[in-house]
Amino acid sequence: QVQLVESGGGLVHPGASLRLSCAASGLTMSRLAMGWFRQPPGKEREFVAGISRSGGPTTIADSMKGRVTISRDNAKNTVYLQIDSLKHEDTAVYYCTAGRALFTTDNNYDYWGQGTQVTVSS
Repeated sequence: QVQLVESGGGLVHPGASLRLSCAASGLTMSRLAMGWFRQPPGKEREFVAGISRSGGPTTIADSMKGRVTISRDNAKNTVYLQIDSLKHEDTAVYYCTAGRALFTTDNNYDYWGQGTQVTVSS
């Protein structure tokens, strides 16, 4: 059974940093591209970042470039999302996803985690 389990979310102040983790099981993560999406309250899910199978090429949403780093450790079957200088508008449920290739649209991914809530509030 494939499982993606996100962790690391929480309540933080503006300007803080967070590192989200996604632990994968039931699949060979090294064969899959990994991604992070988020869904702000009352809005549609949107792409945040993606990383290729090898960990080489990455793609970051234009709105988050300079503040977000995605990385992976295939030996640990874990992908990470570092978000710096958090803003109120970063408040969202953050989802980890896995798929055959690096896409920026959610309908191209095969597996999804349950999400982790990130709330940025002063």
